[in-house]
Amino acid sequence: MALLEQSPWYQEIFSKGEARGEARGEARGELRGRKEELYSGIELALEIKFGNQGLELMPIISQITDLQKLKAIQQAIKTVNTVNELQQILSTNFT
Repeated sequence: MALLEQSPWYQEIFSKGEARGEARGEARGELRGRKEELYSGIELALEIKFGNQGLELMPIISQITDLQKLKAIQQAIKTVNTVNELQQILSTNFT
């Protein structure tokens, strides 16, 4: 095995695999960061617009992991007038 590890061919394959692993890890970290930003933004918007009643929706929203759906929820908060309207949108479109 030690002889194989010294081979240039082995080193090249190993380096490529290592680079792919790092790239996947970075992409996952970026995605996780974007989700956390959206969750925080949604939570803040709910609190500002609806107070504690709005925050009661966070357990439902925090189960949604799709970025596009989270962005749509963020936009929906801007247009709805009541928590009930938002709750209806969530139950119709996001569950």
